[in-house]
Amino acid sequence: MKSFRTLFLLLALLAAGCRKAPDYSAFEAEMESFRNEIGNVGMAVAVVKDNELIYTHSFGVADLETGAPVTDSSLFRIASISKSFTAVSILQLVEQGKLSLDADAGELAGFPIRNPRYPDTPITVAMLLSHTSSLNDSQGYFSFDGVRPDRNPDWAKCYNEYEPGTGYQYCNLNFNLLGSFLEKISGERFDQYVVGHLLRPLGLYGGYCVDSLDTSRFVKLYALDKDGVMTESVEAYEPRSERIRAYRTGEDTPLFSPTGGMKISAPDLARWMRVHMNYGTTPEGVRLISESSSKMMQTPRSEDEHYGFALKVSDGGYVPGVRLVGHTGGAYGLRSAMFFDPEKKFGFVMISSGCSNSAEEGDFHVINGSLRRMYDYFIKEN
Repeated sequence: MKSFRTLFLLLALLAAGCRKAPDYSAFEAEMESFRNEIGNVGMAVAVVKDNELIYTHSFGVADLETGAPVTDSSLFRIASISKSFTAVSILQLVEQGKLSLDADAGELAGFPIRNPRYPDTPITVAMLLSHTSSLNDSQGYFSFDGVRPDRNPDWAKCYNEYEPGTGYQYCNLNFNLLGSFLEKISGERFDQYVVGHLLRPLGLYGGYCVDSLDTSRFVKLYALDKDGVMTESVEAYEPRSERIRAYRTGEDTPLFSPTGGMKISAPDLARWMRVHMNYGTTPEGVRLISESSSKMMQTPRSEDEHYGFALKVSDGGYVPGVRLVGHTGGAYGLRSAMFFDPEKKFGFVMISSGCSNSAEEGDFHVINGSLRRMYDYFIKEN
């Protein structure tokens, strides 16, 4: 009997060893053709299916000068997908009873944040998270000077004509303000909070502070200059070390860009996506926020844009006929996307470091084209 079991085990191991690894050459050839079409410099993609990370791949180069390839461990600045890290951090404070979604943003900031057309309507944390605050970026968002009445005589231009909570305009200032509130309430510097409370518990490598990361892993970002030449966007990874040494908590938060400064790899971003896919937890049971808070992030608060808290719902906008939840990013020539179906447990990540063709073709065409190809190959039932 023992010898029979031993033989059975050996046969099973032999069968497993004979199984061929999945052949993704057709998909990769299709992606290479698409990359040539859009003049892509470098790209990384990841696919989650049945709640598992089943595929990652890197294309092109991380540096046009050296020709170094993009790899699965390469770090990209992911732009506005970064907002989801800020939102989860804020919701952690809400769940701990340290912050209310209805809190007055001006009281938290320490200076007035009120639309002058509606002075009696508070602008709340929830409005900042959902871009329904009536704030805009017309006076800048790399500091808070533009929105402060004591520092900018044109501060009123920061506000739109509609009443806070009744309209939508995407606004980066919203999330830089939220990052400053996080610092004031938690007592931790924004970038360090995110690493300690989000990335490290998940086993992810990344962050907002350039000086804390292995810069040799950065994928350089490229955009067309005025002469139509692909040029490195050096400001994408500017360390700002001198300014950080004189850092003022709650005041200098935009240096780390809570609105768009996360640097992370595509596989790790896919693991982050699975937290949202599973409503606040990983499949292994590492919970960051409650199920109700996670579902709140995915519930639209604006009818036109279908935007929740740092996540939006797309009904076929990226893959025809397919409802997905997620976010895009775009800055310095980079284009990024993280979209998923929380019910069917599949999702996609793509990050592009730059495209050399026209802006009309290279902008969100790279996102749509990549997501549709991943869906058709890995998910769609033929």
